[in-house]
Amino acid sequence: MTFGPSLAAGSGPRLVRRATGGNVATAGKQGPSAVPERRPRIIVAVDGSDASVAALRVARAVAEPLGAPVEAWACWDVPAGYGVYLAVGIEGFKYAAEQVLGQAIQDAFGQAPPFVHSRVVRGKPGPVLLDASRTASLLIVGRRGHGSFVLGSVSSTLVSHAHCPVLVVHAAETGAAKEVPRTGAAALP
Repeated sequence: MTFGPSLAAGSGPRLVRRATGGNVATAGKQGPSAVPERRPRIIVAVDGSDASVAALRVARAVAEPLGAPVEAWACWDVPAGYGVYLAVGIEGFKYAAEQVLGQAIQDAFGQAPPFVHSRVVRGKPGPVLLDASRTASLLIVGRRGHGSFVLGSVSSTLVSHAHCPVLVVHAAETGAAKEVPRTGAAALP
């Protein structure tokens, strides 16, 4: 199993299975001349939907065996016709994004695990996450399209143009995101 640029075959860390069970990320080069590689970087797009809460849970299941940090990103921007908003202030948009992100993390985990870090970023989600994919090992997004076979516009953009692998997570059929078992990557849906 390999992930994006930092985990490219032969050059960076890769996931290997220990003889005693479990997984461990190792550097591609070994010995005194080995240059330490950076840990995989997993970014999760959070918009407060059930699918983004499920994406946070999946990110935890993927990140724990790798010892990878998870960055939960909420994007915000000023709507079209921003002149009126500039007059009254735009802080409310950032605050709303912070609240959505905090609630999604609460819904996903109760209390965020120590390796999950939240980040609120100004900009439209598609371009912001596409740019972030240049340094990420994996992007995890919720599918938020209409109908059972249609991806949302952000998911579609990232699947088509991201510079790293993209994992698209569906929310549970009932609309409530289910807990993802944390017994290893083999347990992922």
